[in-house]
Amino acid sequence: MQDKDTWSGRFTEPVAELVKRYTASVGFDYKLAMHDIQGSRAHAQMLEACGIISAQDLADIRRGLLEIEAEILDGKFIWSLDLEDVHLNIEKRLTVLVGDAGKRLHTGRSRNDQVATDVRLYLRSAIDDLVLLIRSLQKALLDLAEGHTQTIMPGFTHLQVAQPVSFAHHLMAYYEMLKRDAERLSDTRRRVNRLPLGAAALAGTSYPINREMVAALLHFDGVCENSLDAVSDRDFAIEFTACAALIMTHLSRFSEELILWMSPRFGFIDIADRFCTGSSIMPQKKNPDVPELVRGKTGRVNGHLIALLTLMKGQPLAYNKDNQEDKEPLFDTVETLTQTLRIYADMIGGIKVKPEAMKRAALQGYATATDLADYLVKKGLPFRDAHEAVALAVRYAEKRGCDLVDIALDELQQFQPLISADVYQVLSLEGSLASRNHIGGTAPLQVQAAIARARAAI
Repeated sequence: MQDKDTWSGRFTEPVAELVKRYTASVGFDYKLAMHDIQGSRAHAQMLEACGIISAQDLADIRRGLLEIEAEILDGKFIWSLDLEDVHLNIEKRLTVLVGDAGKRLHTGRSRNDQVATDVRLYLRSAIDDLVLLIRSLQKALLDLAEGHTQTIMPGFTHLQVAQPVSFAHHLMAYYEMLKRDAERLSDTRRRVNRLPLGAAALAGTSYPINREMVAALLHFDGVCENSLDAVSDRDFAIEFTACAALIMTHLSRFSEELILWMSPRFGFIDIADRFCTGSSIMPQKKNPDVPELVRGKTGRVNGHLIALLTLMKGQPLAYNKDNQEDKEPLFDTVETLTQTLRIYADMIGGIKVKPEAMKRAALQGYATATDLADYLVKKGLPFRDAHEAVALAVRYAEKRGCDLVDIALDELQQFQPLISADVYQVLSLEGSLASRNHIGGTAPLQVQAAIARARAAI
């Protein structure tokens, strides 16, 4: 039977076993235990400072919470389904350990503001860890890029060869995505870092509490300023999950490229064996399992975002039991993103680049055609006329089965007389790269400068 001390005596029959199992959250919200204890310590200190509990009560509560913390860390704490959630489990154990002082701890608060505080403490810590993991991945990208500022590969649009770029320049595109991801997480943290505690059930409390003191003790930037909003808001969780979905989407795009590049059809890279598996039937296979799983787990995180949005869309103010469903998607999002970032940084460090294959691919798709058009424009030809002349030259090269650089000068001049012997420098892959010599361009000097700026930033 559920412990009668838990409730106010309002009910005439115990909760049915099926309902107890259905409504209990201790099977997953135990992850909030250390944050719950952290919040309770600050709350108790404030209660004593405001004269609401005695100094002896505070000492007893601190002693009991310290013992509970040790039991949890040692794996000796017994979690009870009868006590429904992490909060009541800890409160009940505290009461067993220190008596009436444990019962006084809940003065001036509700589980509604308590859980909102715990989740914010949990998420704040997770964000700090994730930002560090993003930086580790960025450093791995920079380490790889640094050796390939002059490694030429085809840049693609529509997955068709477009223009030459350096492999380093391509990698730095993902650095920029991750930079924005870290910025979004840091910005989200500001909204996470507001204290709900003190809002009590929904209307605040009649006790003379000091919310600002608790906020300072817990290193919050301030308090939630409306009690109804404080206990019912889950914007911060939704915003975080949206950030996580974007990070996973960026890594999914990168994963798709790694999978393509590792394919023999491209052969641009090889991923270290420790990130791949073989086939149970085909002995030659080396499958890029980690990038494939990142693509799959992106759908998982995207689904959590939709779940949280749907969870909140029909809730009236203030707290509703629906909000219990915020934790599992949030916890899983944090865990999935954490594992993905950790493994990704390691995987990037184990990539073997195949420059010759990249260069061969860049030579196959008339990647310097735009350079030839630009060359003609610089000679005074209108761009549309230059575009037409180059298109005819490409058609001619296709029929002959050669690249533009392989066409003799007199043959090129039949498409446009302005072409002279200096065109071959323009038509080389190296010349194409070097010509994009502006900030954001793929010229080796510009990419080296971008890498240097990035290293200074992180």
